[in-house]
Amino acid sequence: MKLKYIFFATALAFTSCSDDFLNLTPDSELSANDFYQTEEQFTQALSGVYQVLRRSVNESGYLMGEMRSDNTHYDYYAPDRGIHIVRRENIDDILDDSQNQWTNDYFNNSYVGIARANTILDRISNASFDQSVKDRIIGETKFLRAYFYFNLVRYFGEVPLYLKEVKKESDAFLGKSSVADVYNQIIEDSQDAISKLQAPTFPQNGRATKGAASALLAEVYMTRKDYTAALPLLKSITTMGYALLPIYADVFETSKKNSTESIFEIQFMMGDQGQQSMFSYWFIPKSNNVELITGVVSNTLNYGGFNVPTDDMLRAYEAGDARKNASIGIAEGIIGADGSFVIQAVKPSTGYVTPSGKTAKPFIKKYLHAHNRERNTDDNWPVYRYSNILLLLAECLNETGTPTEALTHLNTVRRRAGSTLPLISTTDKNTLADLILKERRVELAFENHRWHDLVRTGKAIAVINEHGKEMKAKYGFLASNSYNLTQERLIFPLPYLELQLNKLLTQNSGY
Repeated sequence: MKLKYIFFATALAFTSCSDDFLNLTPDSELSANDFYQTEEQFTQALSGVYQVLRRSVNESGYLMGEMRSDNTHYDYYAPDRGIHIVRRENIDDILDDSQNQWTNDYFNNSYVGIARANTILDRISNASFDQSVKDRIIGETKFLRAYFYFNLVRYFGEVPLYLKEVKKESDAFLGKSSVADVYNQIIEDSQDAISKLQAPTFPQNGRATKGAASALLAEVYMTRKDYTAALPLLKSITTMGYALLPIYADVFETSKKNSTESIFEIQFMMGDQGQQSMFSYWFIPKSNNVELITGVVSNTLNYGGFNVPTDDMLRAYEAGDARKNASIGIAEGIIGADGSFVIQAVKPSTGYVTPSGKTAKPFIKKYLHAHNRERNTDDNWPVYRYSNILLLLAECLNETGTPTEALTHLNTVRRRAGSTLPLISTTDKNTLADLILKERRVELAFENHRWHDLVRTGKAIAVINEHGKEMKAKYGFLASNSYNLTQERLIFPLPYLELQLNKLLTQNSGY
């Protein structure tokens, strides 16, 4: 749904008409103007904002946050060159354009969430229920709006800044706001969320807390290289009761959702409610039958084989790092007469060597847990974990001149990853910065952080272009102009149709 239609539809839905014969809402049903009255109604509306988060980590999320980086690639399948496949691949190969449906979906869905948040924020002051409940709803809503805008500005740069409910068509068309103005709004919303939300209680219910808002604002400051502002926020999170789970793989177990290590995760639930996840099915190899991997008979030729761990990602794990087997599995088999992959066994990734005559395909297994229906899984998506905060804190301390203290938090994460992993001891600022970035890569692999980490640390262009050389040497199907990352392509293009609908917008440079 394009921006005009999002906001024009909102305007139509929320504007009453003075002529009774044009009022098509039956007297027995609530209109939008009647709906935003009670605590229950605002809670339902807030659930609608949370619901949009699920769209943000479906295909667009991993394509832009993970496959764009050096962590993952895709399983090229010559028989299927449909545009929906090629455009996924283009994001990885840095050949995407303004008509790419997946990057466009991310842009549009973010504004759906923002529009819903704006309606809540504009209407809640007129409702009559307890102020403490209002503050919680406002806090959660501002966190969500800030989160949507944070991702928009990181992925697209200058974007329109909608802060009010749209009530007429003309309000639906705004020009770009500067990156600085977007960040100022994100900071303002996050600060207000922190002031209104409570610290977490365990077990958590999946809603945003003071910890989630603090994590978001800290990452904003880290992205802006304002380490002095980020440091107290990161330290405050360490006092809120969060803790690492003893076993890394347990963090992703569906029975341990919203644990003490979880600061914020996007909620999914398998079943018939339409809230199920299916990450594992996108991430496993293309095959006529993946039952050996999933336990469920399924053909993934049409949608599997994406977000495939690269050779460089496999090499990034040190010997003795338990995160490798917890994160990556190996499907072993043969290529059938029709060119499809026949899975014969599933093996651990640590120490794996491909036997003669076999084909091996690595796949992400973080989100692979028991379920009984294909493409209907129970896995949540982690946004902020406590280990992420510890590593951001280590980075921040290193940047502010206290590397010894930084080592404490870095090594806390490493101890959990493997008892035989050597502890880091260097206090050289540049060396330690590189080691922290590497630790973030393996700790947060396949959670949509790698691309943002490379961009904010200024390493994206060098890392991706060097990575591209290896990829093009290995895969003959890659175009000669692929993996040419420039400063302009550190952000994505605005959707082509948005530019046609909204003449106040201009395309990002380089597209």
